[in-house]
Amino acid sequence: MSRRMLGTARRWTAAAVLGTLLMGCGNAGGDTADDGAAGPRTEVRVEPITAARSITDATGATITTEAPPRRVVCLVALCDDMLVELGMTPVATNSRLLAHPAFLGPEKAAKIPAVPGGFLAPEAEAILSYEPDLVIGLKDTHGKLAPALKGATVFWPIQPERWQDSVGYLRNLAALTGRTARGEAAEKAFRAKLAAAEGARSDRTALIIFGSDENFGVATPGTDVAGGLMPKLARYPWKSRGVEGSYSMEEILTREVDVIFVETLSFGDADGTLSGKLAKNPLWSRIPAVRNGDVHEVDSEVWAKGRGTRSLGIVLDEATAALR
Repeated sequence: MSRRMLGTARRWTAAAVLGTLLMGCGNAGGDTADDGAAGPRTEVRVEPITAARSITDATGATITTEAPPRRVVCLVALCDDMLVELGMTPVATNSRLLAHPAFLGPEKAAKIPAVPGGFLAPEAEAILSYEPDLVIGLKDTHGKLAPALKGATVFWPIQPERWQDSVGYLRNLAALTGRTARGEAAEKAFRAKLAAAEGARSDRTALIIFGSDENFGVATPGTDVAGGLMPKLARYPWKSRGVEGSYSMEEILTREVDVIFVETLSFGDADGTLSGKLAKNPLWSRIPAVRNGDVHEVDSEVWAKGRGTRSLGIVLDEATAALR
């Protein structure tokens, strides 16, 4: 797979698109500046969430429902994450996130229908057959469905790029569903975990790479939600170079990386891990993290696709444990 195709695949599977969004609506203010590497310190205090029939999200989209949504179809894993945090489950989904033991587990997740057409081309007719009162999908991937769904249900296009966006979407959904106390509790738990991780920030250098073959990519703040958390946990000297650019193995070798997190993105049948394929590159074995056995294959459903407070809490737990 070419590097250009890899970038496209990453946008499809993990929605790591470029650009800067406004902070999620309702995000508690008061984050204070820390050192430049770690970014602003996280404020643990959570503002109350008020139930509402209409919200305006971080992208400026206004969503209105006649009643609190109860039948939700998820076209993106962040939707599944938010629903579980609010004590709900989707009537149909196209992600595998719910099978993770921190969500529903494989047995319960198997009972939830999969949306025909998959992530890239979910079928509008099938979506409507579940009689949803809300459909949540990615703006850049699923926005084309809006005309086919209009008048039959409410479509909410989301586009998370930072953890603040994810928190904002959670607060929005908590307001729409009336599950405000659950939303506040989930946000507070995540903020507290992030603040604790910041307080124990490691001086080791970390790296998140993703891909399905040797044409890997690097997760960077501003384009990847999990990547945006890493500077708060460790040294993370990776910046976005745009859709077409990434880091070479030669460049990575010069950074003396201590810990590597690997997201293997599979397309169809699994054919091995990304770290296993990169092991064929003679430069790979020269990276300190590889020499010292500090390469961690992580669950891409959680790290790359989840992006909600529960998924990001797992990322924090796993990353801080590895960085000790």
